[in-house]
Amino acid sequence: MKITYWSDFACPYCYIGNTRLKRAIEDLNLDVDFDIHAFELDQNAPHDVQSTTVERFAVKYGLSIEDARKQVNQISQLGADEGIDFKYESTLYTNTRDAHRLMKLAQAKHPESVEKLATMLFNAYFVRNLKLADHNVLVKIGIEAGLSEDEIMEVLESDLYNSKVEEDENIALSAGIHAVPFYLFDGKYSIPGALSYDDFKSVLSQIIDESEVDEDKDTDNCADGVCAI
Repeated sequence: MKITYWSDFACPYCYIGNTRLKRAIEDLNLDVDFDIHAFELDQNAPHDVQSTTVERFAVKYGLSIEDARKQVNQISQLGADEGIDFKYESTLYTNTRDAHRLMKLAQAKHPESVEKLATMLFNAYFVRNLKLADHNVLVKIGIEAGLSEDEIMEVLESDLYNSKVEEDENIALSAGIHAVPFYLFDGKYSIPGALSYDDFKSVLSQIIDESEVDEDKDTDNCADGVCAI
């Protein structure tokens, strides 16, 4: 099974959703190929911290600081329920473009490191509360994930993979994707948002069942003048 998904490393539901999905995949003992696509929640996000997560929530949703804090902490609890030491309130919100470009480097040259890098970037933001726009942070994460320092610096000191990130986002927008996470299973089953573990497991099981039915149907076909029965 191939799962294509769009996400941002500063998106709490992306981290939570991916954790739930991977647990469902493991429990069902599935062989899955992940294809990660970039989606910046805020392409104009600053490169240094200018506000707190609670302040942004209050402004965006028209909430009091107290109510905004409650919502932020509720999201953190969802992460904690998945076994993540989720500290959403103290995240340091900065631009994520370079983190996405680092991911594109991994996809292009170190595909074996992609999933580890993705987890480390989410963890850096939500657990360790690091700035994802900080090149020193990205260098350390990249090296630990298995990328070479020279390759990382080449990317961070240039605009390499900018076009790849923009391509992902343009594909999303042309497909009507305006929020993340967004999952596409085997190119035909779309799931917007972070489902619960049980719902992810149910969806995966349904896709497997439908795939088996399709395979049975495909046994009766003709190709190149030869018909299979």
